[in-house]
Amino acid sequence: MSIDKETARRVAKLARIAVPDDRLEPLSQEFNAILGFIEQLQEVDVAGVEPMVSVTPQRLKRREDVVTDGDQPAKVLANAPDAREGFFAVPKVVE
Repeated sequence: MSIDKETARRVAKLARIAVPDDRLEPLSQEFNAILGFIEQLQEVDVAGVEPMVSVTPQRLKRREDVVTDGDQPAKVLANAPDAREGFFAVPKVVE
């Protein structure tokens, strides 16, 4: 796919970017370079390659999901500005 000057003008208009007429030709060349790079990426064979989050293999530390320090509602609510019946009380937001 090749981007010409008119297509670059249309893309700039759709993106709401003011591009002077003398910059449309270089812009279309930049678009073509980007599309060429994307075509190169599509040629790479990635069959069997697992997606990864990082370039270095990492494994998150895991722990058992157990309650270690609970059943202390009085201590939890001690600094609450307004607590009622064992819960945090918050002002009404929607009327």
